[in-house]
Amino acid sequence: MATQSPFFGKRDRDTDSLNSRPAPLVGAGTNLSGTPVNPSSLTAQQGGLNAAAAAPVAKEGGSKLTVGPNIKLKGVEITDCDTLVVEGLVEATMDSRLMQIAEQGEFKGSAEIDIAEIRGVFDGSLTVREKLVIHSTGKVTGKIRYGKIVIEEGGQLSGEISFGTKPSLQAAA
Repeated sequence: MATQSPFFGKRDRDTDSLNSRPAPLVGAGTNLSGTPVNPSSLTAQQGGLNAAAAAPVAKEGGSKLTVGPNIKLKGVEITDCDTLVVEGLVEATMDSRLMQIAEQGEFKGSAEIDIAEIRGVFDGSLTVREKLVIHSTGKVTGKIRYGKIVIEEGGQLSGEISFGTKPSLQAAA
């Protein structure tokens, strides 16, 4: 006779027979077929999901500040932050390595960044030393300087826009 789980309701015989065989945990010392592997023998190209999952963590690294949804952070200077993730509202001045603005996120102010990924709204002065990525839901306005730029279809960019992250000689004279 089938047993009843207190958490998920009734279980019938068909479900019990399907669940009687333990499934291998993918990513926990197994490959996609369930065959055990030695994690120390994996290289970045052989690692499949394991290497892909570890790559963003290694890439971001360092200190990380996440401003969650419905959070407002106003009138601050953000320093010594490697990665800023904006899901709420930030009004600040900052110099960082990586900025990610989520769809519901908004940044107002001044930022000097190595890499910026904008899915939400940026309004102000933005200098991106390496690569600016504006996704289809992103909107960037203000004074923008960039090294490289990628704009998905639907992404918006407006204001005083210039290539290169160093002020031109004409502007300095």
